[in-house]
Amino acid sequence: MIRVGINGLGRIGRAIYRSNLKNKVMDIVAINEVNPDNDNIAYQLNYDTLYDQLEDKFVGKDHYICNEQSDLRVFHEKHIDDVDWNSMDVDIVIDSSGILDNVLRAHKAIEKNHLKKIIVTHSPEEVDFTMVLGANEEKLDVSKHQVISSSICDATAIGPVLRIIKENFGVLSGHITTLHPWLGYQNLMDGPASSWSVPGEIYHHFALGRSAIGNLIPKPTSALHASCKVVEGIDESILGSYSIRTPTHIVGCADLTLTLENKTTKEKIISAFENFASEQKWKIINNNVEPLVSLDFKASEFSANVDHRFTQLVNGDNLKLLLWYDNEWGYASRVVDQVKYVSDQIKETL
Repeated sequence: MIRVGINGLGRIGRAIYRSNLKNKVMDIVAINEVNPDNDNIAYQLNYDTLYDQLEDKFVGKDHYICNEQSDLRVFHEKHIDDVDWNSMDVDIVIDSSGILDNVLRAHKAIEKNHLKKIIVTHSPEEVDFTMVLGANEEKLDVSKHQVISSSICDATAIGPVLRIIKENFGVLSGHITTLHPWLGYQNLMDGPASSWSVPGEIYHHFALGRSAIGNLIPKPTSALHASCKVVEGIDESILGSYSIRTPTHIVGCADLTLTLENKTTKEKIISAFENFASEQKWKIINNNVEPLVSLDFKASEFSANVDHRFTQLVNGDNLKLLLWYDNEWGYASRVVDQVKYVSDQIKETL
């Protein structure tokens, strides 16, 4: 089984760990976390407001956190390349720190520790390849792609949907609006819009510093840019986008309005998604017609839950789609799948 280290045990790092408990596709043997308190790290893994508590609970012990099933080596280095991953025979590191400096140091970390790959859980430009399962995984070249981005939650949901529409009907133009739950770097009360990826910087969109719990906050989004990286034939010259940060704690939503190249029917649109779902290798598309609300999709493993109650087609070529996605659990589930996919691709080259 592939031996994995996690760099940064925040919301996404912990979701990846918990998701892997269900399917056990990798052996997570080490974590690096700047939090110096191993008991607190164990506590955060054990108890989660959204996803409940672990049955097999961790305790801090020397340089480890331990439970009945696992002994996880814990490092406390600021930089990914200062961690002795080699001492734990780590094959792949998942960088879920969200810190750009760690991406810039990733190739050095690979060289120092003889790592097979590093997978980055956001969508920076400074990587060798950005991959979204269901959108462009066939373009991965493990012989040259060493630092691989697993993109972001929005593109993980939107990318495969855009590919399905593009390949079946063509896309001339459109607009995407995401409704995204609050994130950890936002403020409970009004304050500065502090950057997560570049600590110490203030995000230029000051409105993001307003209270997350009392406002709908419109803001620019990287969702479209990230999606265009992984869907051939789709770029920002034909699509526009923005986001609204919502005062909710989990589950994102994307509203897509697309002008199609070829006229079609609503039935053929839905059929294209059903055909994809019937043949998919991973839990990419779930087709929903039930009268559900956002929290009904909490802990959904699917990249995108396409809500066909709201699939609309005007004049045969003006399409409206609504997607739901658990921005933590659905995304983390795909990261776990990506580690397995990358590992399998490496084995095929040996």
